[in-house]
Amino acid sequence: MIRSTHAGRGLAVAGALALALTACSSSGEPGGGETSGGGGASGEPLHIGTLLPVTGSLAQLGPPEIAGVDLAVKEINDAGGLFGADVKVTHTDSSDAQNASVSTASAQSLISAGVSAIIGAASSSVTLNVIDDITGAGIVQVSPANTATDLSGYSDFYFRTAPPDTVQGDVLGNLVVSDGASNVGILVFNDSYGTSLRDVVAGVVEGAGGSIVYGAKGQEFDPAETNFATIVGDAIAKKPDAIVVLAFTDQTPAIVRELAAQKWDMSKTYFVDGNLQNFGTEGDTGFPEGTLTDAQGTLPGAYPSEEFQQRMLGVDPDLKDYSYGPESYDATMLVALAALKGGASDGATIQKNMAAVSGANGGTECTGWEECSKLVADGKDIDYTSASGVGPFNEKNDPSSAFIGIYKFGADNTYTFSRSEEGEVPAG
Repeated sequence: MIRSTHAGRGLAVAGALALALTACSSSGEPGGGETSGGGGASGEPLHIGTLLPVTGSLAQLGPPEIAGVDLAVKEINDAGGLFGADVKVTHTDSSDAQNASVSTASAQSLISAGVSAIIGAASSSVTLNVIDDITGAGIVQVSPANTATDLSGYSDFYFRTAPPDTVQGDVLGNLVVSDGASNVGILVFNDSYGTSLRDVVAGVVEGAGGSIVYGAKGQEFDPAETNFATIVGDAIAKKPDAIVVLAFTDQTPAIVRELAAQKWDMSKTYFVDGNLQNFGTEGDTGFPEGTLTDAQGTLPGAYPSEEFQQRMLGVDPDLKDYSYGPESYDATMLVALAALKGGASDGATIQKNMAAVSGANGGTECTGWEECSKLVADGKDIDYTSASGVGPFNEKNDPSSAFIGIYKFGADNTYTFSRSEEGEVPAG
């Protein structure tokens, strides 16, 4: 089910590569859940790790995701921490799927450090590289940005606060169709993220009576591709009404330049979360003014309120956007609340209580650490109101519902929020 709305729910490498950034405040099964007397202070201090992109093709997502984690930790610690101690967080670099050794080393360093939960990765392919090691060690992994459908229900210890591609793909496909396109070209890289989204978009377009004229299975490009003249030419030769670009930010500028050079109408171009960024008119990623006027893109998550943006800027004043920042904040809050509900900070206790504190059992709606933690400490069931607008975890540890934002580019090649669509996440 998809419904249109203009407001979201709630707040609408390692080893040598490890960043070793420890952020502590200076102030010193779904439907299930276990508790030890309302979260008494019997647990060890909570240590969270992050596996988020500082380098690589998704590096633009790193700052807001890291800021979301740090904001949650700051608010918890400013309120007195958990189990009588500050929550500790260690940040490491995930890089991307083309640099798998980075995420492997980072994950191993966090496992060795004894973290109870890891927030990340952003890339679904990166997660698939490390998830068995992380969850196999009894560590809870919560991704704020994974969308590949094959991660749904992957492990009892794996959760995500971003919806699978069934939601974004459905919104994107319907957006393209509602804009009048029936013959659609898809420029898609051969990555689980890209092909997963492609399959959902294709299903929506074909279900509406349209066709995918380019970008079907077997027409993906290599994630390391740098020359897009032939690829773009082949797509345009099929005379599409719209072109969807499913790639990351390192390929996208070259794709856009080639589309423009071959006289494609850029207002009929659609981007997704992996490459939606404010390209601007300067620098290596900028384009001449007007290049992307009226192009559109989709991004999972309710658009963060001005108040939440200001809170994120309080921990990182240099933020340029807020993509997946709310989801990272929610992931951290849910981990801490699950530890509090279970009365311990180990991974197994957190895993058993994640669904319950997300609201899977119902309970009293609450926002933020202070309000929610007081209810949990009193032995109450809670329904955590997420900053990102996602619903409680379903039996596959996916959010049961989520918002997808729709954005439009202006003449300055930067995007602004248009509206949100809310969709339910299939649990079957």
